[in-house]
Amino acid sequence: MPQVVSANRLDDGIVVFVGRDRAWVELLDAARLFDTKADMEAAVAVAQKDVAANRVVDIFPFEVKISGDTVTAVALRDIIRTSGPTVHRDHGKQAVHG
Repeated sequence: MPQVVSANRLDDGIVVFVGRDRAWVELLDAARLFDTKADMEAAVAVAQKDVAANRVVDIFPFEVKISGDTVTAVALRDIIRTSGPTVHRDHGKQAVHG
């Protein structure tokens, strides 16, 4: 199953993902998908440089499923992290991106 690499941006705590060009992106649909363990581990190693540079913290790869052009987290924890707070649906990424 494909995976993405996530972290929390240090300056505002927003969950971000390694993007297709290896820059950090805020939307899961813009994340780079890693199909092999070796590729995912290489991405984590590169992302660790941003931890050392105090850009992100808590690097965390997780599994996703693909349906057309939509990427969705598999585990509930990751679904929550990708969409924002669960108590106020009018806040966070879900408010802006549906």
